[in-house]
Amino acid sequence: MKLWENGLHGELNKFADDFNSSISVDGRMYKQDITGSIAHAEMLARQNIITVDESITIVTALKQILSDIDEGKLGIDPTAEDIHSFVEGELVSRVGDVGKKLHTARSRNDQVAVDVRMYLREEATNVIDLLKELIEVISKQALKYKDTVMPGYTHLQRAQPITFGHHLMAYGFMFLRDIERVEDAIKRINISPLGSCALAGTSFPLDRISCAKALGFDDACRNSIDGVSDRDFCVELAADLSLIMTHLSRFCEEIIMWSSWEFRFVNIDDGFSTGSSIMPQKKNPDIAELIRGKTGRVYGDLNGLLTLLKGLPLAYNKDMQEDKEAIFDAVDTVQLCLSVFIPMLDTITANPENMRKAAAAGFINATDCADYLAKKGIPFRAAYATTGEIVAYCTKNEKTLEEMTIEEYKSFASNFEEDIFDAVNLENGVTRRVSLGCASGNSVEEQIKYITEKINNG
Repeated sequence: MKLWENGLHGELNKFADDFNSSISVDGRMYKQDITGSIAHAEMLARQNIITVDESITIVTALKQILSDIDEGKLGIDPTAEDIHSFVEGELVSRVGDVGKKLHTARSRNDQVAVDVRMYLREEATNVIDLLKELIEVISKQALKYKDTVMPGYTHLQRAQPITFGHHLMAYGFMFLRDIERVEDAIKRINISPLGSCALAGTSFPLDRISCAKALGFDDACRNSIDGVSDRDFCVELAADLSLIMTHLSRFCEEIIMWSSWEFRFVNIDDGFSTGSSIMPQKKNPDIAELIRGKTGRVYGDLNGLLTLLKGLPLAYNKDMQEDKEAIFDAVDTVQLCLSVFIPMLDTITANPENMRKAAAAGFINATDCADYLAKKGIPFRAAYATTGEIVAYCTKNEKTLEEMTIEEYKSFASNFEEDIFDAVNLENGVTRRVSLGCASGNSVEEQIKYITEKINNG
């Protein structure tokens, strides 16, 4: 029997019944549903709405149901309408009519809302833990390669010398912001709607605040309509998850590019790459490509939630049953991608020789050459033009700035002295930088220290 069957409704068409069912999606929330029901039953007894003995009977049976599901002794019935119906039906089958008192002063509208919030609170915390683990791996790799010179890019053109460690830490700070965003979203997730009932509250003297605290919530929602109709927290979390995927996708794009024969900056471990069925020489970055591809899936979940909510009148509408599939998929996808990306990044090795060779061939120390002339008293614009002529000369003669002779330099400007070679040395170009957050090895160490303290201390 359905929870809503009351003699006023005929039998539901089988196809409509299947269409209406959500147990395949919300069944994963059995733990939250039972935990919320236990807190509700205990509060009902404290408020003398049901007796203490009735509450003990209900709570004891609910705890046993939870244990039975966890241990595999009880399977969730796939023919049940939803997880709420299944749990209540199982409860009544075990304790009889007293189990029917559990739903006093409660609706499935506030029940599902509290379940979703509790579930997402836990899953969001798991995402944060994975992000912290990822940042630890990034920091480890950045420290290892803090002095490994590589070209920094703008417009995908070689621009200035940086280190591989510095480049990696840019992603570290992206994921640090992701942690902060998810932590902030949890603040709005962690508000209890339980006690809002269908939409108007109840005439029973509930203690909504104590019930909220018992479930680990910071507060209870202060408007019963908003309590059952709000899904902003789903959208907000989906947006944060989308940004995480944006950052993962950008990172994967660079790993894919760096591992190609055209770059050969990094080697992806064989455990995270595949081959070709026809081309034996191939080593494909499939894991990175899949993560990049799954980014669109999470974006779709966010867009689906926004579209779902945009025209809904208050309060609860059946449309909102669709919220869980989207947000659950977004959470699952992000956790899956992080779980495989972390060990992939941890096992990636760099090719410092190729990185430096690319840096030297790209004339990314040209700015240092122009700065050198400017410090010798030549106006910067003139120094800029002279350096441009030198780069053109080097290109024509297949030389780098480091391979020029002093005689060749002096043919462009008499201000050049032997110390020009220190100025255009790529390693020196990096270590000379002293501004906060710059590319030097010392700066990378400071960045790692800063981000580690932020993670450990909040």
